[in-house]
Amino acid sequence: MAPTTSISDDADRRWPNVEILVRADSAYAREEIMAFLERENIHYVLGVARNDRLRRRVAPELLAAKVESEGRGRPARLYAEFDHATRTSWSRFRRVVAKCEHIPGKSNPRFVVTSLPKTISPRTLYERVYCPRGHAENAIKEQQLDLFAARTSAGPIAANQLRLLFSAFASILMARFRAALAHTRLAQATAGSLRLKLLRIGARVSVSTRRIAVAMDAHHPFQAEFARAYARAPT
Repeated sequence: MAPTTSISDDADRRWPNVEILVRADSAYAREEIMAFLERENIHYVLGVARNDRLRRRVAPELLAAKVESEGRGRPARLYAEFDHATRTSWSRFRRVVAKCEHIPGKSNPRFVVTSLPKTISPRTLYERVYCPRGHAENAIKEQQLDLFAARTSAGPIAANQLRLLFSAFASILMARFRAALAHTRLAQATAGSLRLKLLRIGARVSVSTRRIAVAMDAHHPFQAEFARAYARAPT
């Protein structure tokens, strides 16, 4: 029988310089998922639903954050970490990082479970590793709404696959647009804004034997950005 290889072994062979990190909300902090990722040597940072046991573990930090918040009149945030296991569902103890925050009127703790080493501080892990998960979710939403990745209602699977490929190509194009528009007012624009302000615009096209001329409205509010994107666009 031929030896079997894991997903991570195959990924290491095909993409040796690519590191995989799984970030997700508390719906994914399940034993089956975490155990699978651990077997595959894939790191994860997953949200953990709040409960009384977790709150008690960070009660001193929550109290300190409350005192600081009330003293300064603004939200206060501290961090803690500890090894934790559920009573029945987790097979072992795992590293949990807690954001111990107090906002006006109430405590606002958040918890994540991770396989990342303790050399990464709790603050760094939560703020710079876990929280950017929202940026990824926004990118997915942009892909679905602005670039029509959700239009997969065709009957044949191959047709839906082709639609997704077109959406992916459009996403790459918009990323190149943003790179060309660095340090302009459209540098952080969504794909929908770029379509509206740079692509879906009126123009007069004149064709001769030697050239094709495109005349735009002289009062177009984003003509400078359009010219810059055009000059820097890949040929």
